[in-house]
Amino acid sequence: MEKLKFAIIGCGRISYKHVEALYRNVEEADLVATCDIIIDKAIQRKTEYENLINRKTVNTYKDYKEMILRENIDVITIATESGYHAEIALYAMNAGKHVICEKPMALSIKDAQKMIDCSKKNNVKLSICHQNRFNKCIVDLRKAVESNRFGKLINGTARILWNRNMDYYIQAPWRGTWKLDGGTLMNQCIHNIDLLQWMMGGEVDTVYSQCDTFIRDIEGEDFGTILIRFKNGAIGIVEGSACVYPKNLEETLSIFGENGTVCIGGIAVNKIENWRFTDNLDSEVKILKMQDQDPDTVYGFGHQSLFKDVIDAILNNTEPLINGVEGKKALSIILAAYKSRLTGLPTKFPFDNFSTIDMENLKK
Repeated sequence: MEKLKFAIIGCGRISYKHVEALYRNVEEADLVATCDIIIDKAIQRKTEYENLINRKTVNTYKDYKEMILRENIDVITIATESGYHAEIALYAMNAGKHVICEKPMALSIKDAQKMIDCSKKNNVKLSICHQNRFNKCIVDLRKAVESNRFGKLINGTARILWNRNMDYYIQAPWRGTWKLDGGTLMNQCIHNIDLLQWMMGGEVDTVYSQCDTFIRDIEGEDFGTILIRFKNGAIGIVEGSACVYPKNLEETLSIFGENGTVCIGGIAVNKIENWRFTDNLDSEVKILKMQDQDPDTVYGFGHQSLFKDVIDAILNNTEPLINGVEGKKALSIILAAYKSRLTGLPTKFPFDNFSTIDMENLKK
């Protein structure tokens, strides 16, 4: 079978996980090009991949449009600054390329919907990198939800208590800006918000938020909370911080129902800490002893499985697990939270188009 040909656009902080994922799917995928406006970054990722496969195959570009014109590419992965995701994805899909896009898929509801519509129009796959959905413990939790082991869902909490000092923002000045990023909820918390909504029923009724910028010199929030009322009656609570002293404290997801309690922690929501159900179908002691080792970073292990899921979707003409519709859900919750922050009122779903750019009003 001929391998699917991949290209990476944006070769910064997260892109090494794309290189790693392609190498681990090397029987079905091959990296043919990397692109970054800073060419040395593209060369770095090219070299990493070529060293892994022990042969020279990758071309480098500064202009992604030139790369798409010149190269025979099946799938493009996007790991640029968040504010450019939609523009690049739309261009790639209109050129007939499948797309894997880092989170968030866009910074407005309008652009997110454009991406979904463009994928359908061009009959190409669109997948958003919420890779933690593929963590083994998250898969087990989802199965417990789907088989109704919790009974009536009551509430869920997502806590992301991290440290991102000013060096983190100075290193990449786009971070924390309304134009290209957003604050802690959009950048650091979106993965756990995605997991929370996935477990709690997905369909949102109302979002209320309180956020502020306490100690980091950025436009977006460095601490934020969200209260989510789901249409099934359950309540979600999000607590997200970039201000924890002196280092990351926790990333946890907890789900509570009338018949069950599950808490998942670890570096990248990858370890079960509590697993209790009235049905006693499994031993909590045994489950806690069978946990995987922590990954080396908060990015976790999931990119390999996410890329494999997209490869299978292309080969079998099915939908990826985290398609554009799924990717839009966490984004919508965060944008609703930003609207709530701006108005001081709860945001009722569905709500009109809103973007991070609208938050510029806070400066006035």
